[in-house]
Amino acid sequence: MHPLDGVRVVLGVSGGIAAYRAADLTSRLVQSGALVDAILTESATEFVTPLTFQTLTKRPVYSSVFEGWTDSTKGHITLADEAAVIVIAPATANTIARLAHGMADDMLSVTCLSATPRGIPLVIAPAMEHHMFMHPATQANLQLLRERGAVVVGPEHGRLASGAIGTGRLAAIDAIVATIEQALGANGPLAGQHVVVSAGATREAADPIRILTNRSSGKMGYAIARAALNAGARVTLLTTPTAIPVPFGAEVVHVESALDLRDAVAEHAPAANALVMAAAVADYRPESVADQKIKKSDGDLVLRLTRNPDILLSVQTPGVLRVGFAAETEHHEDNALGKLARKSLDMIVSNDARAAMGNDDNNVTIYDRLGGVEHLDLASKDEIASALVERIARWLHTTP
Repeated sequence: MHPLDGVRVVLGVSGGIAAYRAADLTSRLVQSGALVDAILTESATEFVTPLTFQTLTKRPVYSSVFEGWTDSTKGHITLADEAAVIVIAPATANTIARLAHGMADDMLSVTCLSATPRGIPLVIAPAMEHHMFMHPATQANLQLLRERGAVVVGPEHGRLASGAIGTGRLAAIDAIVATIEQALGANGPLAGQHVVVSAGATREAADPIRILTNRSSGKMGYAIARAALNAGARVTLLTTPTAIPVPFGAEVVHVESALDLRDAVAEHAPAANALVMAAAVADYRPESVADQKIKKSDGDLVLRLTRNPDILLSVQTPGVLRVGFAAETEHHEDNALGKLARKSLDMIVSNDARAAMGNDDNNVTIYDRLGGVEHLDLASKDEIASALVERIARWLHTTP
């Protein structure tokens, strides 16, 4: 299930050229299962029409404070009561100022004021001309909103509608959606916890051009990082090069070889609450790395390999929950339980490497050191990551 499935989102759209991108955001939220109630300011309707959002959401769209009052609904009060999160994208300098100073003369401002006492998360995505964003008044207003608990995402640096280059572009839709998910999970089961996740396939150099690696895509590790972020954790992602977008909100440390990863784990894991080693680490590396490209010859080439260190075994910091992965092609249970015992792990996730690597779906079995066993049938890696994160959270809260 997607984190936004069934979630009531109030989307405020204020009057700037970036308002057209709010339609893309609305579509993404709806596709994720959210129920979206759109509120357009009067200025926003100069750029986009209410019909656009009504078509996308299949729900009424609001633009006046006097709308939505019936025998069963109380306009902005009902919107605030039923919202799980309020998102303003784009948020213009004018809208930000009005929110900061408690103005209450349009549908968006009164809905935000009605929601504030209930602690409903407020996500603000500014978009405006560079100098307007950098003006001390705008910066002070944003800081005031942050101090009251609002989460600000963006803006980005780049080409603006005026043709100038500066900071003021609306944040990417992926970043806004990720921020919404994390705002909803800020008080989740991993709130206050620090989780370190490794992901991807290590690369072991043979010469400046060639490497030894494996088929891991990094999808599972990235999914775990996202799930931990959405559960409220601070996440450090130790990642090899992948083609996957970095999870928004994670601290990212780029590594390449097993030795790089070993050093990164040694630096970040001891201060963490949990270490999840989802990376596919090469067991061996070339004993020596050629300074120049190894040239083809008439004979065979022999590479002498040497053993890489066992990274997970080296982490013995008391109080750090250690989760390993056993990507096997045979004897899955025996190999997983053997690794669990040999490395003194708290949990191990067993899967078939051939079925899992590079695919979006997986089925796994989770074993823990207390004898617990949980099998997760074929599901998306995001769903499996969420289930694993829930298990990690329970362990951290209940296991001595």
